[in-house]
Amino acid sequence: MAHLVFFLLLFAGQLIRGFSTQRLPPSNNGNIITVLSIDGGGIKGILPATVLDYLDKALKARNPNADLAHYFDVIGGTSTGGLITAMLAAPSPRDPSRAAFTPAQIVDFYKQNGPHIFNESRPGNGSLFDGEFLHNITRELLKDTRLNQTLTNVVIPTFDIKTQKPVIFSNYKLDNAPYLNALLSDICISTSAAPTQLPLYYFVNDGVEFNMVDGGLAAGNPTQATISEVLQHNEYPNILVLSLGTGTGKINETFVDAQTAANWSVLDWLGAGFLARASVAMTEYYHESLFVGSQPGDIYLRIEEYDLNPDFFNSVNVTQENMNGLEDTGKQLLQENVVKLNLDTFDLEKLQLKNAEALDRVADILVGERQCRLKRKSIEKRERPFLETLRVFSDKTQASAALLRKLFI
Repeated sequence: MAHLVFFLLLFAGQLIRGFSTQRLPPSNNGNIITVLSIDGGGIKGILPATVLDYLDKALKARNPNADLAHYFDVIGGTSTGGLITAMLAAPSPRDPSRAAFTPAQIVDFYKQNGPHIFNESRPGNGSLFDGEFLHNITRELLKDTRLNQTLTNVVIPTFDIKTQKPVIFSNYKLDNAPYLNALLSDICISTSAAPTQLPLYYFVNDGVEFNMVDGGLAAGNPTQATISEVLQHNEYPNILVLSLGTGTGKINETFVDAQTAANWSVLDWLGAGFLARASVAMTEYYHESLFVGSQPGDIYLRIEEYDLNPDFFNSVNVTQENMNGLEDTGKQLLQENVVKLNLDTFDLEKLQLKNAEALDRVADILVGERQCRLKRKSIEKRERPFLETLRVFSDKTQASAALLRKLFI
């Protein structure tokens, strides 16, 4: 009997230590690959950061020590989304097992520093802003942290104007391309170097030079690049993708006939926004279609404000009124219905589910997946087949995923 009690105490101690480990165990211990993707959009990064604050609090309600990086296998971000990605995934100097910033702190960061980043009194050479404050504050926040030191995998697209090729900074690529193991600060400055707004960025890492501009030239919505990285480097049973936008304007039908449009110049087309809207629509079509007829547990949730107040659309408008409006829009977006693209008509259709409710269900799946992985990791460490315990956790996670998928697809 004494031996049994000792064994149970030992088992409980190992289990508790396993659950206290913050980093998400490898995906080969689990049932679902979990992906977070964040669009670019300058100061409009306040909007997805506000949405993420809700998810962060939902996870902390279940585990007070939870950080988003502990629940996602990979976080992808372009431009301002790349900065958010780095802030969520970088380890805190005070506690390397915790993230450097919460989403709430990121919202505060934008509101405090946005006016200094986009300061019209500090023009650059060929750009609206000199970028000096952004460079300095990014280096101060991220210090000497490199890509291989993030709490979870990150995928941050950029574009090299010298080689005329995209450059994707991804933890998955480091084995084959170690020169990509750059400072997170250099990566963030690179992906944020929006032409005409901020200066192009040059740096050297591991003997390789980079001549970088905004990742939005290659992937304004980084979801496709992030999923591609995941598919190349993981064997997975299912995948969950949470994709967050920074707001788009409402699309109204125009009455331009084909004959009139045939005489338009390129500037006319750009001014009308047709080319940009076509690109956005096809990108969303691609992402949605990936999850139609795919594996039974696959989930794709896109949260975007498709009717953004025109007053908030300017990505460099850093008045307090505008920034507060973006934060309020993010909070209101949580109470709006989930929107899905109809793949036949390209119409946006509302589902009978609020974005906040969908995020609550995503939180349940993330928690269940993490618990399942920690269980498996603990069991593998002891080399004892507690298969029934595993099955219970696995069934709960898959049941939540199946319910969410039924609503979305």
